Amino acid sequence: MQHHYSTSDWQGLGSSRRPIKAVCQAAWAIMSLFLISIEGAHAARPMITDDARIVDPKSCQVESWAKFYKQGGWERWALPGCNPTGNLEITVGGAYSHPEEGRHASDVVLQAKTIFRPLTSDNWGYGLAVGTVRHPSIKTERQFGDQYAYVPVSFSFAGDDFLLHLNAGMVRRPLLHDTIATWGIGSETRLNQRLQLIAETYGDSKSRGFYHMGLRFWVVPDRVQVDTTFGNRWGTETGERWVSVGLRLLSPAFLP
Repeated sequence: MQHHYSTSDWQGLGSSRRPIKAVCQAAWAIMSLFLISIEGAHAARPMITDDARIVDPKSCQVESWAKFYKQGGWERWALPGCNPTGNLEITVGGAYSHPEEGRHASDVVLQAKTIFRPLTSDNWGYGLAVGTVRHPSIKTERQFGDQYAYVPVSFSFAGDDFLLHLNAGMVRRPLLHDTIATWGIGSETRLNQRLQLIAETYGDSKSRGFYHMGLRFWVVPDRVQVDTTFGNRWGTETGERWVSVGLRLLSPAFLP
C-alpha cells in the first residue's frame, strides 16, 4: 500500500514549505507534456491500496489531491512519477498539511516500484515497492525518515470490469523505535467506459484500520482523471472522517 501519513500522526511539527514548493514546480513542469494521445493507463490515485501496475514505459504521471477532515485540518499531496527503464517506476513527491491543532507539517516521499508478473486481463500479477518518507518539519538528529516496503498483488475479472488488489508490507519507524506490518484490500469496479467505483480497507498492526470509497472519472480517456472520495476509521463515528478531491495526469512516452 502506498505509505501516506495523516496529519494526526505528526503533532507539534515545524513548518517547512521549501521541499513541497520544489515538488509542485516539478509537477507543473511535467504537466505541460500531458494531454497528448497515448494508449493505456494504470490505476492508482485515489486508492491507498496499490496495484500491480506501473506507468507506461518512458512515460510520467502526476497524482495530486487535497484531503479535508471533518473536525478540521487538511493535507495537500503531489506525487510525480516516471518509468524511465520500462519496468521501474520512480516517484518523488510530498505533502503539505495542517492538523486540526498544531503547526504546519511537510513530508517528502521517494519510492521505487517494479513488476515481476504483469497484470493482464482475466489474470493476475504482482510486484514490489520500496520507499522512504522524510519529515523535514521534525527537528531531530535522525533525518533518515521512515522506510517501507510492500508487495502489491492484483487480480482481473470479467475483462478488467472488476479488479481486486491485495497489499502486504512493513514500515520501519526510527523515531518511534518500531517496525509495523501494513495491509490493504481494494477493488475497482468499472461502471462505464469513463467511470469507476473504488472501495478499500487498509491499516497496520498497531491500530484499527480504515475504510475508503468513492468515484473516479476520466475527463480525457487515458489522460486526465478526477476523483472524489470519503473515508473513516472502522469502529468510530465521525471523528476521523475525511473527504478528498484529486487530479491525475498521464503523459505520452517522451523520455529518452
